[in-house]
Amino acid sequence: MIKPDLSLPLPADLGAVHFVGIGGSGMSGIARLFLAADHTVSGSDRTENHNTEQLRELGATVSIGHSASNPGLAQADALVYTGALWPDNPEYLAAVERGIPVLHRSQALAWLINRARLVAVAGAHGKTTSTGMIITALLELGADPSFVNGGVIQSLGVSSAFGSGELFVVEADESDGSFLLYDTAVALITNVDADHLDHYGDHDAFDAAFVTFANRASELVVISSDDAGARRVTTRLEHKRVVTFGEDESADVRVSNISTSGPVAFSVTYEGVQYNATLRVPGRHNAINAAGAFAVLVGLGFDPKASLAGIGSFGGTERRFELHGTVRGVSVYDDYAHHPTEVAAALSGARSVLGEGRLIAIHQPHLYSRTQAMAGEFAETYEALADHTIVLDVYGAREDPVPGVTGALVSERFADPSRVDYLPDWDDAARRAAAIARPGDLIMTLSCGDVYRIVPQVLDALEAPLES
Repeated sequence: MIKPDLSLPLPADLGAVHFVGIGGSGMSGIARLFLAADHTVSGSDRTENHNTEQLRELGATVSIGHSASNPGLAQADALVYTGALWPDNPEYLAAVERGIPVLHRSQALAWLINRARLVAVAGAHGKTTSTGMIITALLELGADPSFVNGGVIQSLGVSSAFGSGELFVVEADESDGSFLLYDTAVALITNVDADHLDHYGDHDAFDAAFVTFANRASELVVISSDDAGARRVTTRLEHKRVVTFGEDESADVRVSNISTSGPVAFSVTYEGVQYNATLRVPGRHNAINAAGAFAVLVGLGFDPKASLAGIGSFGGTERRFELHGTVRGVSVYDDYAHHPTEVAAALSGARSVLGEGRLIAIHQPHLYSRTQAMAGEFAETYEALADHTIVLDVYGAREDPVPGVTGALVSERFADPSRVDYLPDWDDAARRAAAIARPGDLIMTLSCGDVYRIVPQVLDALEAPLES
């Protein structure tokens, strides 16, 4: 993949902008903002999706497939790319040859943010939900922020928008260090669970990036008290205003009395006062996410009770425990979880709403490096929390295939082989999930790859007559 040079100065004007990978969740949100700012926008992606369709409706020129001859590229004044792009991409090479500015998406977003009062949310897990909670609450509180989130906020139907207020809220990407580019006022760190070591090299470098991100925040750092990595980072901070959140007794914003028997309910203790709250999204982990969002909001000066009420109105984001349909009593959900910690949270959240049914997981390993390093952790997590798991093949994203690294690495690590199938053929996987599902069960796809595309096949397989 292309490693961004974040030291490059940003152009004063970007003019017409071409996005390579325009259909992605983050890129589409940034492209939407450029359209809203009256820029001419074009772009391309490998496949058609809801984002590409919406961007066309808003006025962008979108091509499917990457080519130096794609419409809009020749007239573009700048090109924006994702971290998943390879240096031999023909559109990237054409832009380099023309000598126009070539920017990583974080640089394009920084250009848009300009001098706004920035709230940046980072962490290996929970940042999309936490960002969505902050955005939703700010809207409820009348602050009208600008924002870019990593997923579509269901109640708004968009992942980005310009607002009239002074605040700009973004989900900041730590995977390639680009979160260090922003001029952040308030930094929220949900956790520092080691990931992306293919970029950082080791755990210490990963921690150090978060230390830098936090210390650069001009107003406030909000950071988990429960996560071991976050605690390591906290001990290294030199910031004068640090607020911790979590279940730990030392937390400045302390979560307690979490109940998941119905809608998630919990208590938050802040400055000696205990407040009660409920959420619309499932899972005890979301009570922790809500505490981080609450700490940001009260740190910005908003009323505690009103802040919790605003957070409670958050209805979720797409690809975070998103229901796609129920057929013959079997519910089919999709989730973005792609790290063992995220998978554990997603499956636990599903359990909290499942009742007496069984949980059938369809796991698409994401990245060869992560699969190779964490196959055992994935197997342990799925075996502990799902009744049956179907493992697909690896979604490589920005990585080249690694010999011997397939989904079988995960399935082979199950202690009980009867509880897992390795089925790289999606038709076989969908039929298997439907065959073992009973009324009251929940089928859940998990990955930040393209596993969501198997959901229609699963629903079709459930519609098919049962074999006698």
